Amino acid sequence: KSVQNLIYREMQADVLFPSIPSTFCFSWFTLSERSPSCPDFSSLSLFSGSFFLATYNVNGQPPKESLAPWLSCSTSPPDVYCVGFQELDLSKEAFFFNDTPREPEWMRAVSEALHPDAKYALVKLVRLVGIMLLVYVKREHAEFLSEVEAETVGTGIMGRMGNKGAVAIRFHFHNSDVCVVNSHLAAHIEEYERRNQDYRDICSRLQFRLLDLSRPPLNIMKHNVVLWVGDLNYRISDLDVDQVKELITKNDYETLHNYDQLKRQLDEEAVFEGFIEGEIQFQPTYKYDTGSNDWDTSEKCRAPAWCDRILWRGKNITQSSYQSHMTLKTSDHKPVSSLLQIGIKVVNEEAYKKKFEEIVRTIDKMENECIPSVTLSRRELHFQDVKYMEHHTESLTLYNDGQVPCQFEFIKKLDEPTYSKPWLTANPPKGFLAQGAEVDIDLEVFVNRATAPDLNLGLEQIEDILVLHLERGKDYFLSVSGNYLSSCYGTPITTLCQLREPIRDMPLPTVRALVGGRLVSHCDQTIASIQENPEVGEKPLGIPKEIWMMVDHLFRNAIKQEDLFQQPGLRSEFQEIRDYLDTGVPDSLPGSNHSVAEALLLFLESLPEPVVPYSLYQQCLDCCSSPMLCKKVISKLPQCHKNVFDYLAAFLRELLKNSEHNHLDVNILGENGRNSTAAGQNLYSLYRLFCERLQFRTAKRSYLS
Repeated sequence: KSVQNLIYREMQADVLFPSIPSTFCFSWFTLSERSPSCPDFSSLSLFSGSFFLATYNVNGQPPKESLAPWLSCSTSPPDVYCVGFQELDLSKEAFFFNDTPREPEWMRAVSEALHPDAKYALVKLVRLVGIMLLVYVKREHAEFLSEVEAETVGTGIMGRMGNKGAVAIRFHFHNSDVCVVNSHLAAHIEEYERRNQDYRDICSRLQFRLLDLSRPPLNIMKHNVVLWVGDLNYRISDLDVDQVKELITKNDYETLHNYDQLKRQLDEEAVFEGFIEGEIQFQPTYKYDTGSNDWDTSEKCRAPAWCDRILWRGKNITQSSYQSHMTLKTSDHKPVSSLLQIGIKVVNEEAYKKKFEEIVRTIDKMENECIPSVTLSRRELHFQDVKYMEHHTESLTLYNDGQVPCQFEFIKKLDEPTYSKPWLTANPPKGFLAQGAEVDIDLEVFVNRATAPDLNLGLEQIEDILVLHLERGKDYFLSVSGNYLSSCYGTPITTLCQLREPIRDMPLPTVRALVGGRLVSHCDQTIASIQENPEVGEKPLGIPKEIWMMVDHLFRNAIKQEDLFQQPGLRSEFQEIRDYLDTGVPDSLPGSNHSVAEALLLFLESLPEPVVPYSLYQQCLDCCSSPMLCKKVISKLPQCHKNVFDYLAAFLRELLKNSEHNHLDVNILGENGRNSTAAGQNLYSLYRLFCERLQFRTAKRSYLS
């Protein structure tokens, strides 16, 4: 019965399980070989649906003109509208609280500008800070849409903030699955690698949770059709501004396109693999003087670029138009649109029902005849030199050597809450395997701030046993082992103050002795344990040397750095910084200023006991409205924690002194403090207090957490 239900779901959704072929199609061809009487696929036909895709970076402006020249430019009304906006609101309130009046304003402007010859229904709206996506469908098609879901993912500072990232909407249209993505990638001409990384992060992290919990989450690429719009921010390289404008004047877009960063990355298959972009026959859409069609005349004089793009992925798709719309002058970008004709699969319900019943009868017979069986390519997996916040993957192949399809799943062991330790995941954790088919299963080890403390102290090892269960079959056991390289990330402040050498140079028993062989909730108890330990002969450091190295680097090199703590660093550079802090190699701190700033935030976030200890949380809540009481709370901090707090506050003061250059203010620094530490709202209140005192020299007002 379970196999019948699984096939039914697969036939309805026509969605692939991760890493395996379509269950319905594979099973059907297998059965056709066994039974010549099985009918063909006459139940499926194609309906040509017109999809109007549109993208517009509005630079934080409200709608000032009709959008009809953009959204109603096609001669006949499209079946589906997919409209994406970027930089909907550039205010700090939108960034911090994700609330903006621009959303209803632009939504109303879009609704009024849809094609006048048809009636449309809103399918879904999703927004992340200033990135918004709206999907409309003709009312006569609305009944054929189902399984509508929306998700967001931020790729800004610390890889999380929503100033950059993507929003997406997926839906089931007739018998095809469609995913629409609107993204805003990293800016600046030299940051194309960061844009590539943003794309990869969006693809890996954006997953749709389906209402049917028995089905695994769907990522972007598990859809029949993927439509991608947005301000991708890829620029034109190797030409100066005058050369770019000269080619535009000549309408020589083909030559100019050869210098386009996105085209080069597509040719190298570095991003958007499998996607198609239509031929560009319009001038670059960025950057213009607002309210005109004149190129940027500001001091920076940005070079023109095709920042705003539309791509697609899937079969039976043709493009009817791809154009910019120069008449709209609200923003420093020009909107772009594309009209696609997409072959949507439609099911003949009567033929479908007949085929389904025949398949179920044949599957029933196969189930009664055979027991599921699989072969595993390996049963022991070893992860060498696991590091903090670094993905490590080992794969195995599962081959169905039995006579029937089988359903597999990793199941939890007795008295354990999940099928694996929290640092280990399997992808896919369950699935369906047709006869003679195979699937690759990736086992991934990833140590984060929740799992690092016990691993740093040797209280937990990279060891686990996974149980792979076959429905109506036997269990298979997989052994997972490895070694973890200790890190200052996830190590208590009090312990780090005792370590004068890099943590990787210290014997594990010595590190464990510094916290009495276990993590202690109250820092004062930890200090007492350290002081009573005869093995500790030197006076502790005032603050962890790792914090000093990062703050000192930023003080000397980045005190006037624009967008510090707002622009994210590179993941590869964070790994180099982490290794330097853990080993002392090379001789100086590597990485860009932005990467060092993000590494500092991640360090504070990883602390098992935050700068403001958990034991003082209630006092923080009780006194957060009074600056004087907040000072008293600070005085109660354990000495090493107070040193760190004072040191960071002094650094914040220096940053604020140079706000004219780095464009930082109290709100930005306070928000990063709140998002980078486990202390949450309470530490945020104290950071705000310090920042306000340091900038305005008054403490007369109340500060709410």
